[in-house]
Amino acid sequence: MGDHFEKGQHALLNEGEENEMEIFGYRTQSCRETLCLAGSIFSFGILPLVFYWKPAWHVWANCIPCSLQEADVVLLRTTDEFQTYSRKKVMWICLSALNSAFRLNPDNPFITDEESIINRAIRKPDLKVRCIKVQKIRYVWDNLEGQFRKIGCLEDWLSSAKIHLKFGSGLTTEEQEIRRLICGPNTIDVEITPIWKLLIKEVLNPFYVFQLFSVCLWFSEDYKEYAFAIIIMSIISIALTVYDLREQSVKLHRLVEAHNNITVSIYGKNAGVQELESRFLVPGDLLILMGNKVQMPCDAILIDGSCVVNEGMLTGESIPVTKTPLPKVDGSVPWKTQSEGEYKRHVLFCGTEVIQAKGACSSPVKAVVLQTGFNTAKGDLVRSILYPKPMNFKLYRDAIRFLLCLVGTATIGMIYTLCVYVLSGETPGEVVKKALDVITIAVPPALPAALTTGIMYAQRRLKKRGIFCISPQRINVCGQLNLVCFDKTGTLTRDGLDLWGVVPCDGNGFQEVHSFTSGRTLPWGPLYAAMTSCHSLILLDGTIQGDPLDLKMFEATTWVSLCFSEILRSFFKARPTQ
Repeated sequence: MGDHFEKGQHALLNEGEENEMEIFGYRTQSCRETLCLAGSIFSFGILPLVFYWKPAWHVWANCIPCSLQEADVVLLRTTDEFQTYSRKKVMWICLSALNSAFRLNPDNPFITDEESIINRAIRKPDLKVRCIKVQKIRYVWDNLEGQFRKIGCLEDWLSSAKIHLKFGSGLTTEEQEIRRLICGPNTIDVEITPIWKLLIKEVLNPFYVFQLFSVCLWFSEDYKEYAFAIIIMSIISIALTVYDLREQSVKLHRLVEAHNNITVSIYGKNAGVQELESRFLVPGDLLILMGNKVQMPCDAILIDGSCVVNEGMLTGESIPVTKTPLPKVDGSVPWKTQSEGEYKRHVLFCGTEVIQAKGACSSPVKAVVLQTGFNTAKGDLVRSILYPKPMNFKLYRDAIRFLLCLVGTATIGMIYTLCVYVLSGETPGEVVKKALDVITIAVPPALPAALTTGIMYAQRRLKKRGIFCISPQRINVCGQLNLVCFDKTGTLTRDGLDLWGVVPCDGNGFQEVHSFTSGRTLPWGPLYAAMTSCHSLILLDGTIQGDPLDLKMFEATTWVSLCFSEILRSFFKARPTQ
């Protein structure tokens, strides 16, 4: 569809990423809108219904192609095998509320940094920023690049030296205000869908529209009993579906809401350390992590100090992970590729719990906000629930082929009926009724109600076993599975392990197995020393925490974990007096 577009009318959104989409620019035309409005009236609402099912047709009928810079409507198309279309209106963010004293101040390094997407966006005389919102993510128009770019995260091209230099002392109040307006609040809000919206969405399903057409036809033929039975079945199935969807929407909302609006400490260039609600955080803010058991409200890069983090919420693993500060390395290489090893060991992810934060030389632990809102790791997790990927299973393909066969059979029957009744001299009204009646016979109108009832019954059986499902249509697909593969057994087996034994080694080779099951202790040697010292265990609130394997090895040595001060105290106590 996009082959005939000129330069600037078509681009890629999230290029190279998993959710890559094509974006096309359109401008609404008044005369086309008027014609579509007239068509909606004369078609008795059928045209808006078709536009609802086919958003691309709605755009093509009401708008003309134009450059993305001039577009007031954009059409998105996924680049996967499904090529799903969606329509989005271009919105404006007005920056006139900002103080004119710093809006266009050339001495402000934040404003004059030409490499920043935010700065490119605000360089307009009217101080308005064009943006679109796709699956909870905000995209801002970049004047220099000539395309919409994702906002709400630090740029990937930043080097570790620039992150330390630019954000190591925090943002000014002016910089924070600009970023809050453009990036939006740091919240992961899952709205509770109103019942009327769920009801309309369910009723406008093509099956139920066909069912309504069939019922109206049967009433005109005085075939009321079966029509009433279909109506009652449909109402019950629609009510059950809406009730379950509403209940799941409320549960998901409460689950996500529990972790919003945490009070955090940030460091600013103007006001020093201040307390702030987490929803006001913006990329580039400098977080001060104090104390233990801190819930991370955003993704952040650790630049000073070290942290022990529980990432069980994201990974399902209960093993604490040690995070190290991002090294300050000179150069222009992006920080993700510049840091030694995997960059994730420097990142504190949203939703995870900081078990222990330890600063270097009594200085506070500092982290620069990397991503906020739905751009974070937790936000990606929630978005994957809200917007599941379409599935191209053979079951769906066969179901569509079956319906097409039924429609084809009905069409042949309708043509035959028309010929027979016209030749027999029936009235035009009677001919139309009989011809349409053939379609309702070939395609069962009770099919959607029967399918919905079956899915609801299956969902309630799953609910009794504590299985949460927000996409009931996928239950049919699950019934076709004959093999399930898991990438690990950590979540299936019991939590914990026991040390059975070790195999010591000397210069001559491996020795006999030393088993711990009989209660024997390992004699002193290199292996014993390694088991007592080579680990990442920490002492937190009087208990040892860390990797379960490290913990079991340490416990097998029967040593006692002491902090450094206790070791010194014990050492001086044991020293003989002079």
